[in-house]
Amino acid sequence: MSRPLPPVALTIAGSDSGGGAGVEMDLKVFAALGAFGACAITALTAQNSVGVRGSWEAPPESVAAQLEAILDDLPVGAAKTGMLSSGPVVRAVSEVLRRRREALPHLVVDPVIVAKDGSRLLSPDGLAAVRDELLPLATLVTPNLHEAEELSGLRIEREEEARRAAEKLRASGCEWVLVKGGHLPGRESTDLLLGPDGAQALSSPRIPGGPFHGSGCALSAAITAHLAHGSSLPEAVIAGRAFVRKLLSNALPLGKGSALLHPGGGRA
Repeated sequence: MSRPLPPVALTIAGSDSGGGAGVEMDLKVFAALGAFGACAITALTAQNSVGVRGSWEAPPESVAAQLEAILDDLPVGAAKTGMLSSGPVVRAVSEVLRRRREALPHLVVDPVIVAKDGSRLLSPDGLAAVRDELLPLATLVTPNLHEAEELSGLRIEREEEARRAAEKLRASGCEWVLVKGGHLPGRESTDLLLGPDGAQALSSPRIPGGPFHGSGCALSAAITAHLAHGSSLPEAVIAGRAFVRKLLSNALPLGKGSALLHPGGGRA
């Protein structure tokens, strides 16, 4: 009797040499959640828990070729994007995903714009391309407050402003928006999930410690893995948040900077 095959999850993102974010984090999360991970690498970075020292963009044609090779062979159940670097890379990814939509049931867009240390990871041209070309293809977009501000053009200082930004992003064509509210003040961290049936506030007590490296990548990857397993979008978001909270509670002070998450380390 043949054993069941795992679902395939795909990450389209940059490589983090320190292993704490990017493609490396995504693949760890996929494996921890029982999905087979595939990747298309959009950039190489020299970074660690302290910060980004440099980044080098992959040629757009190489990113497109990686995607075509994966989609020609593997039954991808869900995909996510991370660092896309520039307009040409965003447009190359968008063109392939638009043409191959039948091979890609779900797309989670994690709009990586600025690293924690302030390093810019997406050009202004790339930001416009994400908003105009990639978001209309997305099942879900997962911006933090700063990313939601840049994508929507709105200032966010309160929860009601986060909702207005989410509504504007959803109007761009994506089906669901998750605005992560971790940078808003308060004893609880509240994320706003907006979809076809309205908005839902998802609140959790703040986890002490930090700063943490890679939590945004881990969350979008966890949601992607759950979608690949067949969960509904709200179920995937709730399960992804719970998974990442456990990772944050057990983050490791391995380096000299931010604490690092360790999926699959037996502690989540």
